[in-house]
Amino acid sequence: MPRIVKHPELRRAELLDCAQALFLARGYDHASLNDVIAEAGVSKGAFYHYYPSKEALLEALADRFAQAALAQVKDVLDDPDIDALTRLNAFMTRSRQHKIETAAEGWALFEALFRPENLVLFHRINTAAVTLFTPALARIIAQGVKEGTFKTFDPEGVADMLLQLGAATHGIVARAIAGDSKAEWDAAIRALERRIKLYEVALDRILGLRDGSIRLTERGYVRAVMTARRQAGAGQISKRTRRANVTGNS
Repeated sequence: MPRIVKHPELRRAELLDCAQALFLARGYDHASLNDVIAEAGVSKGAFYHYYPSKEALLEALADRFAQAALAQVKDVLDDPDIDALTRLNAFMTRSRQHKIETAAEGWALFEALFRPENLVLFHRINTAAVTLFTPALARIIAQGVKEGTFKTFDPEGVADMLLQLGAATHGIVARAIAGDSKAEWDAAIRALERRIKLYEVALDRILGLRDGSIRLTERGYVRAVMTARRQAGAGQISKRTRRANVTGNS
């Protein structure tokens, strides 16, 4: 058969789609690069031209999620008729909605990042996300300074600080993932909720706002996202159990 030549970006996207589907179906640890290559129907040389490692695939998937999240807030960023505080809170609200909508899918892919051996990779991906979002948030903060609503001498620094809060909760999320009992799970969720509340107060003070002006979350958000993670994990266990039963009965 004649060789099919595809545009590099199309081929890259197809390989990502294939990897994402396999990671969701089997779990990140149980899907090898050879599995992805076989499923994609490409040569190893062609695959490694785009993604030299499994970690590179995961990083590219993380970037895809970040780009999709940024697209979700584009109209908020571009609307010329809203003030900075409204824009900032709308930005946060849309980001939360996107995380809830993609939570099960995201957890299935990124739970591996919260394991101790993947700490370096976690921070590398977080740095890429911060780089993507910082300019947009810095523009919002600068708008607020110009309007006289926010008080800061460094809008980009505040934007960077806000985005780094996700990395700062890494330990709490990792404990939640490692916890086996409901008590451990609930304790981790309460700890994460308290920490986010602290960040809200800190950001209000940094920007010279009244307490409660900035809303990083709302009631039930943390539990909704973390529950989606547990459901995703249960789904992977269920799929692996079904495969084991089929194998055992054949």
